[in-house]
Amino acid sequence: MTQQNRPDTGRVDERTARKVAEEAREAEWRLPSFGKQLFLGDFRLDLIHPHPRPDAATRDKGEEFLARLREFCATKIDPFVIERESRIPDEVIKGLRELGALGMKIPERYGGLGLGQLHYCRALMIIGSVSPALGALVSAHQSIGVPQPIKLFGTDEQKDAWLPRCANEISAFLLTEPDVGSDPARLRTTAVPSEDGGEYVLNGVKLWTTNGVVADLVVVMARVPKSDTHRGGISAFVVEAASPGITVENRNAFMGLRGIENGVTRFHDVRVPAANLIGKEGAGLKIALTTLNTGRLSLPAMCAAAGKWSTKIAREWSKERVQWGRPVGEHEAISKKIAFIAATAYGLEAMLDLSSSLADDERNDIRIEAALAKLWASEMACKIADELVQLRGGRGYETAESLAARGERGVPAEQVLRDLRINRIFEGSTEIMHLLIAREAVDAHLSVAGDIIDPDASTGQKAKAAAKAGGFYARWLPTLVAGSGQRPGAYAEFGPLARHLRYVERASRKLARSTFYAAGRWQGKLEYKQGFLGRMVDIGAELYAMSAVCVRALEDAKKGVEPLAGVDATAPGPSAMRLADAFCRQARIRVEELFDGLWRNTDDLDSRLAKQVLGGEFTWVEEGVLDMSIPGPWIAPAEPGPSAQENVHRTVP
Repeated sequence: MTQQNRPDTGRVDERTARKVAEEAREAEWRLPSFGKQLFLGDFRLDLIHPHPRPDAATRDKGEEFLARLREFCATKIDPFVIERESRIPDEVIKGLRELGALGMKIPERYGGLGLGQLHYCRALMIIGSVSPALGALVSAHQSIGVPQPIKLFGTDEQKDAWLPRCANEISAFLLTEPDVGSDPARLRTTAVPSEDGGEYVLNGVKLWTTNGVVADLVVVMARVPKSDTHRGGISAFVVEAASPGITVENRNAFMGLRGIENGVTRFHDVRVPAANLIGKEGAGLKIALTTLNTGRLSLPAMCAAAGKWSTKIAREWSKERVQWGRPVGEHEAISKKIAFIAATAYGLEAMLDLSSSLADDERNDIRIEAALAKLWASEMACKIADELVQLRGGRGYETAESLAARGERGVPAEQVLRDLRINRIFEGSTEIMHLLIAREAVDAHLSVAGDIIDPDASTGQKAKAAAKAGGFYARWLPTLVAGSGQRPGAYAEFGPLARHLRYVERASRKLARSTFYAAGRWQGKLEYKQGFLGRMVDIGAELYAMSAVCVRALEDAKKGVEPLAGVDATAPGPSAMRLADAFCRQARIRVEELFDGLWRNTDDLDSRLAKQVLGGEFTWVEEGVLDMSIPGPWIAPAEPGPSAQENVHRTVP
């Protein structure tokens, strides 16, 4: 396809970009959502309590697999080889394949294990605790690679063709491009239908293709030109990675996850059968977003694993290291860190467990819950890792192999910090997650007041919308005045945690009132108040975490901990309630700070200052140092055409 015939998608105005994103989101709410109601000031504890759990047969099948997986990871994987050589040995991938770990969520009829989201995430915790890079390989394949979109949107023929292969082969998901990240309206990769309609011809370059270096199958998002016979739009295709015209031009190296197989993939006149189109033309982004609804839970699984490990290391080290006549853990400055790490680790697992169980239960819409889990877990796990490094002092900054070489225990604290950092960027950066969740959280307001703030709406449309909004708010606002959170005996079954659930209920109504005030104050400009929206979402995330912890602690206190992968576990009993109480106390302080920041901040000042910085007013601040960057363009050119580089794609036998 010539450059003249390519659609010009490099320049897209803001309105068009928002329109593309809006069309891709799932607009309807067919099932109840705890997260959605939380932002509306309606604390629906009944949607998450009692804690949903798998039946006995499902649990036994999952635990049997976890036991085998744990044995393999403990005896057959050397994480320091992966870190040292920046590559996962083929024998490790083969071993996981033989265990069935590449097909954990694929139904048994297609050769998979047929596990639910709960045991899948627990498996990722085990794998990720040994090697986060290996966890990334397994999760990128199953959470966002070929299996999930085919399960959700594929035809029976597509499922029969590809799911059995996905139980044994590696797949990848290709959306990002050198100049396209969270703004898919600018997507430049094209898929041009052949004249006979039997094929599409793909051209373009994809960046940061996790698993792309070793994948056998890939899901590619490409733009189909609109015509009389094709509806066009961004569409999803399954493509054989060994197809002629595909070149993996580079294997990228990163700050962490050094074993990750992530690359740059070029498509030049790659012919793809029309039967490989997933869903309809133009449905690609909706397929991607729906896949991510549960796919995002893979990252909280890695974060929860890091939290549990960090708790163990913090406990053991802080008892051993003596400073000023006492173990360092007994000094308040360190004990605060230990308390934060332990309590937050419990919160991470509680939120992951609840979100995964809700996904398996299939009675709730979990798009907000999964997004909140990803957002909150990625931020809090990084704080845990940073505190662990600080707690370990110089040993926290030293590599594990260096520690071992001089005769000490090789604790990879610095590696965990590096490996976790990407989770704040993967599958939606923290900033993008704030906007995505905020859009869902204010959906009710936009639904009733859309035309009021729409600059293109007519006077009549605005008047009609105003009447509709008046009716909605007349019914809704009175519900935010009082609730169960103001009744001293509410949620009594939770014992000492009841007061925290009453706080969540009150804070939920306060959050909804704050959102209403903001919508009235800024109206259509609210979408540009990203500082406010970010804090609003962070409050919701903390309230969801508190809710998950209380529900989990009540269950733990009554029943004890389920055995994890055949390992004896001590039932927490009352200690679960104590840990949950500590977590909720810490979370409430964070929530109050966020509420204060909604209206008392430097957001406007910061925006003005940033414009001045970008305008070059403060270049004098940059003087007196040298820039050691390697010369080159900020964004690599990605023009279509044949590759001039060596293909570094490899296949795991």
